[in-house]
Amino acid sequence: MSDAIAQFVNAKYFNLESFRKSGVGVRTPVWFAQAPAESTGVWGGVVFYVYSEADAGKIKRIRNNPKVRLAPCTLRGDLRGDWVDARARICAGEEAAYGQQLLRRKYGWQKIAGDFFSWLMGHRQAVIAIELSYTATAVS
Repeated sequence: MSDAIAQFVNAKYFNLESFRKSGVGVRTPVWFAQAPAESTGVWGGVVFYVYSEADAGKIKRIRNNPKVRLAPCTLRGDLRGDWVDARARICAGEEAAYGQQLLRRKYGWQKIAGDFFSWLMGHRQAVIAIELSYTATAVS
């Protein structure tokens, strides 16, 4: 595993940078969960799952441009590592449910409580799969 990927092992948040049509990056600190290597079906890489409100800006940006960057960070988005280039896609069906399951396993009662209040407020959630290559290198 490259150092670029290893930096996420103990991280609780990463900064997800998605790009507007103009090319301007928008950074958002998010929770994430890593899929076990044997379950990803992605040859030579790692898959992280993130969830968001279905109508959030990052969802719209990823639909328009799957190129993203990630870096470990704090809750407030202060960087704790190097940026890594990746590709993102919006999940559906079983994969979305699997991503939610991984997130609940990692964040426990916090994720469950957040889901409950999200449901109470009538918000829909979307799950994003983010794929990194094992040969990923950090970028400045």
